[in-house]
Amino acid sequence: MRYLLIICFFIQVITTSAFGQAYKYHTVSSGETVYSVSKKYEISQEDLIKYNPDAKAGLQVNDKLAIPITGNTYESSTKKAISFNSHKVQKKETLYSLSKQYGVSVEDIKKYNKQLYSKELQNGEIIQIPVLVVDYSPTEKVIISERKETPVKERVIIAEKEERADPPVKIVNSQNIKTREHIILPKETKYGIARKYGMTVKELEELNPMVGTLRPGIMLKVGTNVLDQPVIITDDDFDFYEVQPQETMYGLTRRFQVEEDSLVALNPALKDGLKWGMILKVPTKDAKGRKSEDIEVADIPALPTSELRSIDLSTKLKNFETKNLVLMLPYNLSKIRNDSTSNAREVITNDRVLRISLDFYSGALMAVERAKELGISTNLRIYDTQNQAGKVSSIISGNDFKNVDAVIGPLLQATSEEAASKLSGLKVPVISPMTNRELRDLPNLYQSRPSDDMLRDAMIDYIRNNSQGKNVIIVADGASANIKAKLISELPNARIVNPGSNNISEGSLGAVLDKSRENWIVLESESLGLLGSATSALSRLSRNNRITLFTTYKNNSFESDVVNNEHLGDLNFHFPSEYKEFDESISDSFIDAYKTKYGFIPNKYTVRGYDLTLDVLLRLAAMGSMEESVKANIITEYVENKFLYKPKPNGGFYNDAIYIMHLNKDLTLSVSK
Repeated sequence: MRYLLIICFFIQVITTSAFGQAYKYHTVSSGETVYSVSKKYEISQEDLIKYNPDAKAGLQVNDKLAIPITGNTYESSTKKAISFNSHKVQKKETLYSLSKQYGVSVEDIKKYNKQLYSKELQNGEIIQIPVLVVDYSPTEKVIISERKETPVKERVIIAEKEERADPPVKIVNSQNIKTREHIILPKETKYGIARKYGMTVKELEELNPMVGTLRPGIMLKVGTNVLDQPVIITDDDFDFYEVQPQETMYGLTRRFQVEEDSLVALNPALKDGLKWGMILKVPTKDAKGRKSEDIEVADIPALPTSELRSIDLSTKLKNFETKNLVLMLPYNLSKIRNDSTSNAREVITNDRVLRISLDFYSGALMAVERAKELGISTNLRIYDTQNQAGKVSSIISGNDFKNVDAVIGPLLQATSEEAASKLSGLKVPVISPMTNRELRDLPNLYQSRPSDDMLRDAMIDYIRNNSQGKNVIIVADGASANIKAKLISELPNARIVNPGSNNISEGSLGAVLDKSRENWIVLESESLGLLGSATSALSRLSRNNRITLFTTYKNNSFESDVVNNEHLGDLNFHFPSEYKEFDESISDSFIDAYKTKYGFIPNKYTVRGYDLTLDVLLRLAAMGSMEESVKANIITEYVENKFLYKPKPNGGFYNDAIYIMHLNKDLTLSVSK
């Protein structure tokens, strides 16, 4: 059922030209025509038919028509809470999950629960969830909600005439809000004006929906809470910064290289505490005359991967221009008949690539939603590659990619390389999401999933760097001769055990163990017989010896029933991985939101779609481009995946961020230190 929902969402998106279109619905009355309805809502007949194809054959009484809401209509409306839902906070609930549950923004919840600006939700706490309305006409009350069945839309407006005999509700529009006028001066910014009048930039923009770029002499509507200081004009010494969720004073002082008392002197309101949405005056240079944006990159040391610490890019956002993102995945929609649910089920059941694509896609959409909450708008374009390099080529040739910030996909090696090759002239970064095969050296191609060789090298580095004083033993069959030779080269003091083709005895393993120190066994094989006999024997030997088991690559044979997981747990089994499994005992906003939406825990492909898409958007917003983020030598980490892109010698980039995982005795997984 989940896949059918997701594929319906995709079909809706791929036939929509603009991401984030808002709609209201009109019920056809007797005598109405396409012409009269289009005139009523001031849209063209062509647009009305575009969103309602059946209208081309004529309208019937009580037909429901989707009416696209123009930017002016949507932005000039005013939201107001007409009532509240009291909610008792449950364990693991977050502001994000509550915002999705009740169809309001996190900001709206905080607005009516002021304590949440300075502290987290508390289990058992009672908070008030606003029910919001917006007025588009004197006779219609419009409920604003997040459409769970249409995740691709930033915000969908569901307009319904109120049919209940409720008392009339007075709707407050922008004309009734108490405001004053402000005339824009040269070099003024939205940040400076918002700060002057105790507003957020978003509130200022909602009051002035028709004003884009500020120009001197334009009159703005502003609030009446005027700070006792002049509007600050930006110059080379100072700029403005809007405080992001979960930021701290310590983080801001580090970010802008300024002492806390100096920051408070520039912003007296900080004496009452730091709050999300505050507009701060910040220095553009430190004591050495360096600009803050240069400090942030230049001061990051070129440390080895093992010593780098992950950076939360959501606290370093600078570029809030709309990001143009393209998603290329092999959906093969031509195989699915729009009028047949059974056909869709059959295709999905038999097509593993389609299932992976849909899982990845659903995670990517939620990443776009999360980025929107952080202030990053996304123009998302989606293409069905049909898993064919020729189709990828025709998509790129037939569409305009000049202003695209990044392409995520296609899924597999050949199609990823084709996309990067075709877009190399435009220098559009192409992020390969899934393949672990070595990709061609193309200057704009990013391999986000480490190759098998990268995993092996990371595991060997881990063993070499941490095996001092350990009794290292290499057990590798004939089919693993290459990796065996590499292990011997990197671990010259290791002892070697040559097993039979399909098994190894407990005696031959026991003969090389050392009871006086830890024994590290590196097991290399894809043979079920060898893996089963070795892990069983080592598990028994671990009762009287300290044994830890390693492999440089966890192949599918380790997942077989022949290899007992309890034996692996006894041996504290270590292996390299490009992802970690999320801890279900720890609340995570994405996991909670996904379970609420679909009723399922997301699989690794869904989580990868979320992690990778969010990482790309945050890199673009924080660093300006993917290539600049590589130069900064930063490592980022999300629900299950982490990313540290490094340049390849002959062009392109690879992800060098790898987890060393180990299996605990209770069969839970942990990341090794």
